[in-house]
Amino acid sequence: MATYSPYPPHPGHPAGGVPGHVPRGRWWHRTGVRYGALITLLALSGLVILALVRQQTGTEGFLVGLGLAVLPVPLLVAAFRWLDRVDPGPWRNLLFSFAWGACAAALIAIVANSFATRWIATATADPTSADTLGATVIAPIVEESAKAAAVLLVFLFRRRDFTGIVDGVVIAGVTATGFAFTENILYLGTAFGTDQLTGDRGFTSVTAATFFVRIVMSPFAHPLFTVLTGIGFGIAALTPDRRHVRRVLVPLTGLLLAMGMHAVWNGSSTFGQYGFFEVYGLFMVPAFGLLTWLAVWTRQRELRAVREELPVYVLAGWLTPVEPFALGSMKARRLARDYAGHHLGRPGARSVARYEACATSLAFLRHRAARGRAGADFAVRERELLHELWQRREVARPALEYAARRIAPPVPVVVPPWPVYGSYGTPVYNPYRS
Repeated sequence: MATYSPYPPHPGHPAGGVPGHVPRGRWWHRTGVRYGALITLLALSGLVILALVRQQTGTEGFLVGLGLAVLPVPLLVAAFRWLDRVDPGPWRNLLFSFAWGACAAALIAIVANSFATRWIATATADPTSADTLGATVIAPIVEESAKAAAVLLVFLFRRRDFTGIVDGVVIAGVTATGFAFTENILYLGTAFGTDQLTGDRGFTSVTAATFFVRIVMSPFAHPLFTVLTGIGFGIAALTPDRRHVRRVLVPLTGLLLAMGMHAVWNGSSTFGQYGFFEVYGLFMVPAFGLLTWLAVWTRQRELRAVREELPVYVLAGWLTPVEPFALGSMKARRLARDYAGHHLGRPGARSVARYEACATSLAFLRHRAARGRAGADFAVRERELLHELWQRREVARPALEYAARRIAPPVPVVVPPWPVYGSYGTPVYNPYRS
């Protein structure tokens, strides 16, 4: 059981070691083998999917598709990274998620979808219905399951970094961004090959139409689907360990919703001449707006949790009185990093950024513990984070105090409703009164 106390340890009595610490040699060997196997798997998947896409598009089509498909990737990754700024997860999780989506998930999808479509066409002797069934039923199930595997792996093996809904949204969104990147290379490269055969050029070409639909109108489509799965895992991360059924059913429900939304989107072309635009305007755009609002609202809740949970560490002497206020404001955090960077260079800015991240993780840890959702390593993790803060206090505290002063609300000027007179009975000019 977690050793949770409403009163944290005092800095005057530092912990003399971390219970349950794994010796570095053993830890490094176990982790190195795991990382090596994972990198090898992703690299092999990348090589195979690269060969398959190039085989279908040709070398020239592949290069054109690659150049066009990469355009929305930085914007989408930056959007998810912005959402994750309150409690930023490590870059290795994002790199894994993107690589899984672009390589492993894409390979699973292209092989499984092709096999299933051919099997249905052979069984029914109707290639048209096989293509429709493959797009509206098989593809959503296969693709969303393949992308969800990345979220599941981070949830299981990087549990310390997966603490809530925002983490689920970010991991799922980046995974889907990688998947869409590879899929867009295939579609755009194939469209370019078609234009080469027909001689179409410019805005009337298949390449231009494909680019407009997939890159301009709906770059968020795949992230939007998979984010539903991420929200399910995020809710599971907030659920106490003893509620096993809920921790399984909620992610599964999110996955089913992602499959359903994906199926509706893929089936929009079968809804008539304007089916695509109807689904886009009446279904996709409102869903995108709703999920964006939910993600931003959750981000604001995280900042409020920081402001509410950290004052107890002020009372214990770990933090100064202004730090919870500054750490609960993204503007103050940025000002603190800029201040440290101006006076101490990039190492100072990185130290302040690390201080902010550890303080946020500490607030979330305490927030979960107060609601009965702390893990068995609560006390160990709390001491680790406090030790990180104590090591960087000399650099971070002046920067945060400066930022708190900069964003502090001005003291309101109280203007009396009656005129003010001087010592000789003459009225004193008051610029605040009309």
